[in-house]
Amino acid sequence: MDTLTRMRAFIAVVENEGFSAAARKIGRSKALLSKYVRELEDELGALLLNRTTRQFSLTELGHTYYKRAVEIVREIDTLQDMVRDSREGVRGRIKVSAPRSFADASLDQALIDFVAANPEIGLDIHLDDRFVDLVEEGFDLAIRVTTLEDSGLIARRLAPFRLMITATPETIAKYGMPEKPEDMAKRPCIVDTNARRRNNWVLKSADGAPVAVTVKGPIEVNSPLSARLAVLANLGFGMSPDFVVREDLKEGRLVQVLPDAMLTEAGIYAVYPHRRYLPAKVRAFVDFLADWFKAYEQRSS
Repeated sequence: MDTLTRMRAFIAVVENEGFSAAARKIGRSKALLSKYVRELEDELGALLLNRTTRQFSLTELGHTYYKRAVEIVREIDTLQDMVRDSREGVRGRIKVSAPRSFADASLDQALIDFVAANPEIGLDIHLDDRFVDLVEEGFDLAIRVTTLEDSGLIARRLAPFRLMITATPETIAKYGMPEKPEDMAKRPCIVDTNARRRNNWVLKSADGAPVAVTVKGPIEVNSPLSARLAVLANLGFGMSPDFVVREDLKEGRLVQVLPDAMLTEAGIYAVYPHRRYLPAKVRAFVDFLADWFKAYEQRSS
């Protein structure tokens, strides 16, 4: 158990990028964490961290040890969860990664509703637009809005997801309604830099072939919500997830442009590592999200 305690301390220091931050995160003293890591290194007979007065870095061996330690601790936690689930039901904490656009579009209400419905479960939510490494960074689950690529992860599709090009009636009146994908290169566009292709919009030509159009405009921003506001301010055309602009389209504030030029729809997925045993709390969370998004789609249709 002493080795496991030291291992957890080492992981906390690495994941929080320092002893002070790790101490604040897990509620232990900096001195105690330093003691645990030093004892772990003494036990292994190897240096895991290079320390200076202002920063630290992993040694090559430390990086290898960290990756394997995370897997071992996760397996132990999973085993404990399995036993606890069988005795106590669904409880515990779930570490979740979700894109910032999830919160921008108020879809994070799904997470809030889950906690309200399951008071024995807590969520540790990290809003980040990068694709986190679930195993290495210790996440139980990620919500991804994308065209899912093949990986060693398990994914459950929660809802359809489409990109839309939109503009205000005033912008269309000023610059004209685009008739083909290439027309977008001649019009001011709001670029959401979170998008994988940024200012290279991949659309579909009349014969169905994909065509990349380089767009530019007055604003580039890494937030779908901010991009939407720029479009609503008549600053240009924008490409947004459908759930970001859905109400604007219903109320007539925005108009969809080139609907036939959009490529195959992607989806909103719950993604989690492949495990022999999926903790009941994670399984309950995924089931709740699937039901929530089904009801959300029905309300929005």
